[in-house]
Amino acid sequence: MERLINESASSTTVSELCAEYRANNQITKDEYELYHVKRGLRNRDGTGVMAGLTHVCNVHGYLISDGVKIPDSGRLTYRSMNVVDIINGCRAEGRFGFEEVVWLLIFGKLPDERQYNRICQLLYENRELPEYFPEDVIMKNPSRDVMNKLARAVLTLYSYDDDPDDLSLENNMRQSISLIARMPAIMTYAYQVKRRHYDKQTMFFHPFEPQHKTAEAILNSLREDRQFTHEEAQLLDLCMVLHAEHGGGNNSTFTTRVLSSAQTDIYSTIAAAIGSLKGFRHGGANHKVRQMMTDIMQNVQHWDSDDEVENYLERILRREVGDKSGLIYGIGHAIYTLSDPRAVELKKQARSLAAKTGYADQFALYERIERLAPDAFHKVTGNEKVVCANVDFYSGLVYEMLGIPEDLYTPMFAVSRISGWCAHRIEELTTGGRIIRPAYRALPTGQTYIPLKDRHYDAKSVL
Repeated sequence: MERLINESASSTTVSELCAEYRANNQITKDEYELYHVKRGLRNRDGTGVMAGLTHVCNVHGYLISDGVKIPDSGRLTYRSMNVVDIINGCRAEGRFGFEEVVWLLIFGKLPDERQYNRICQLLYENRELPEYFPEDVIMKNPSRDVMNKLARAVLTLYSYDDDPDDLSLENNMRQSISLIARMPAIMTYAYQVKRRHYDKQTMFFHPFEPQHKTAEAILNSLREDRQFTHEEAQLLDLCMVLHAEHGGGNNSTFTTRVLSSAQTDIYSTIAAAIGSLKGFRHGGANHKVRQMMTDIMQNVQHWDSDDEVENYLERILRREVGDKSGLIYGIGHAIYTLSDPRAVELKKQARSLAAKTGYADQFALYERIERLAPDAFHKVTGNEKVVCANVDFYSGLVYEMLGIPEDLYTPMFAVSRISGWCAHRIEELTTGGRIIRPAYRALPTGQTYIPLKDRHYDAKSVL
């Protein structure tokens, strides 16, 4: 709506209101410094403010010595176990890893063979959505954005739960397994309906197969011919294992803990976490990487030229090209410095598939950008912060090689990360004990109440 009030030609436009709002409601960096406010819950050195304790996960990216932050190789541990050891263990035994990680995160220890088979069976048994749910909730109310539909569908599942507000440990474990199992089905249904309604393409729905693990079930749902290789399924499973959890401080997991501390239901909690992950500063970053790489590939003539590639990266940082944000998406992380173990593992496993699927040149360009971006960053910004490629840098390319549509890059993140969200929710409910409530300092604006008849503003004012 162009005007808030449209009775006369002198009506106030929304853009005028926004301009005056910006002029009168600024909070400067100096004010944050004056009151010692830790913006973004970050300490002065960039580390996160300590807000809780957890057994679920640890993210290591640097050392602190005599108060100085020292870069270190990245390490990610689930329940104190290095995720690389989990990946290598599953690969050595020829198993998929996501189901094992679900059990580990939710129940706190690795499953034995009987438990592993049981979690695989439970996820299959709970994968189907309630009767008429796809038709009534997804097909009749399509969305252009699959993340939006994920959040709405999760909220609606509250109405299909006989005991949605029971906060007992047993009930939350039941609900967690059910939601983890159903997320891939919601995602693939929402995508197919989006294709049909907005893209005017054929939609198709394939039945789930009992022998399929989660990664296989997703590929089965997305491919019209239902055909995929074991190597492809293993690579998607690797993506899901690496995205399953990343500590309590990331935005969506902290959102999960904040809502859980208020003792709301799990459906409201997970829907809020999905909303957080949808943001381009969080889960949506892999989508931004893909857009950036498309721009680079279209505008850099010689992909094998260090000089050409680095020159274009410098222009991105100077806000001259790309989306003018000044950001090289996928480079840099809040915690990781020398390396992001998730990016290291993805790159290692993706290399062979790139050669087989005709993506060798693109893969080489990604590696070149990963190598050149830190120097370009230091040269243009003057910032000596140690930066590395993060998981978002390679995940989009991996999804593209697997035929995962760009609409599903961030939803795939959510389908994986819900296992970590549920683990943190359970931990917050059982050990947190207090509602999370940080403080905000109120700044004076010098205004006092004036009766309506006496409010005579300057002619230039629109507020």
